[in-house]
Amino acid sequence: MKTPITKHFTYEEFEYSRKAQELDMDNRIPSDEIRSAIRLLVVNLLQPLRNLLHRPLIVSSGYRSPALNQAVGGAKNSQHMRGEAADVYCKGALETLLLAQTVLRSGLPFDQMILYKFLLHLSFNAAGPQRHQILYDKSYRGATL
Repeated sequence: MKTPITKHFTYEEFEYSRKAQELDMDNRIPSDEIRSAIRLLVVNLLQPLRNLLHRPLIVSSGYRSPALNQAVGGAKNSQHMRGEAADVYCKGALETLLLAQTVLRSGLPFDQMILYKFLLHLSFNAAGPQRHQILYDKSYRGATL
């Protein structure tokens, strides 16, 4: 049985990782503190974004255990390890730039937004103010915001 966070998101989709499965790693959320951070990310940012889009947002990377984060080459202090970040995309015509523009135009709170070629990294700082930092990965070659 899936454990809902909101109408459209579950904790299990934040734990799922193809890389963790390939490497036989345990990527279960280890604490209530991390569960709480994921809930804040979903309630304040991801679910409202999904509501605005009227389309599913797919979480390609949510929570990452420290071992998984190292295996995928994540930043040493990645917010994924604290449950504060998710890499998302939307099937269909919505591109990374349009997702980012929707977040900005709507005024949704975010700590960090990183535009990649095929997905958008979004984070929500559970412990403090949101930085509204926008970065572009080298894989992203689109127009700036």
